[in-house]
Amino acid sequence: MITLNDYLYSGDTVFRIIQKYIEDLRKEAKETRNEVDMMHCNFLVQILELLEHNEFLTVQSQKIRDFYMYMAKEYPYLAFTFKGRIKSLIRAEEKFNGYIVEYIYDYYMKNRKFPPVSDLKNKLSCFRDIIAYRIVISMPKCHLKQGEDKDEQEIKILYEIANILLGFLEERGFTAEPARGVAVSHSKLLNDDVRPYYREYISDDKSSEYQSLHITFFDNIARCFMEVQLRTKTMDDNAEIGPANHLGYEKKQEHERARRDMIPKCECIYFDEAYERGMKLQQLELSKLDVNMFAAVNNSLINDGCGLYRGRQILPYEHLSRFQNDVRF
Repeated sequence: MITLNDYLYSGDTVFRIIQKYIEDLRKEAKETRNEVDMMHCNFLVQILELLEHNEFLTVQSQKIRDFYMYMAKEYPYLAFTFKGRIKSLIRAEEKFNGYIVEYIYDYYMKNRKFPPVSDLKNKLSCFRDIIAYRIVISMPKCHLKQGEDKDEQEIKILYEIANILLGFLEERGFTAEPARGVAVSHSKLLNDDVRPYYREYISDDKSSEYQSLHITFFDNIARCFMEVQLRTKTMDDNAEIGPANHLGYEKKQEHERARRDMIPKCECIYFDEAYERGMKLQQLELSKLDVNMFAAVNNSLINDGCGLYRGRQILPYEHLSRFQNDVRF
């Protein structure tokens, strides 16, 4: 079985790593008639094409910048950042294999048999966040009225922005994709006309402590999907460096091992291979990787100039709060 790990010690660039991985994986998939690995190759091709041919990002990011300029005008007292990234190769590989493991596990536990390959392939066609933008807001305390709660005010403004964002981007060539019942919002702060498009992880308590608003758009000019995430700074810190940071390494491994124990080995090659590929990625020793422009002692010290681990940054905008000494309004 071929894994991404096999190519991370060669000193190649990320481009060459993806190209070699696709070439060898496709060859093996043809020999073994593995339909899921063929989809895996097509998924990797999407990432490669985004890295190689991304002139459209200039046009796309300009439209996102238009919303940044709108916010700077309408919310001058807010501090906020706009960030964009193409999903990292390692994270994309983790997610693809994680979807396989999760879907087969859930189906097997419910039906005590493995899902048809056609159903699994359909599940794997739903990736919409290879390109993602994130808007993070923060309300300086100096702009709060007496008695106002900072978190409550930030969440109120976050929903205001969510209500405006959909129409703003649709006027500029994007089409919002319905959430189709995934993480339906129950917040009264979200307008009814935009509610069907948002996946909402704020109003309902989550054991992971992750909070965010997600919406997916189709870029009708670039002909690709992109995701936009909306968070307060507290939510973002929690997700990136706090308790919600992918549940922590040990907890994630424990969860995956529990799934492995429940699925009979050697009875579903798709589960077996996806599980092994995912576990190998979790066990990477970053300091020993030999990828062009990449070296790290651990995750917190990464200088990921090639987009292997953290992803390629495509949009850094930052707005500092104005009128720090003035009374709001």
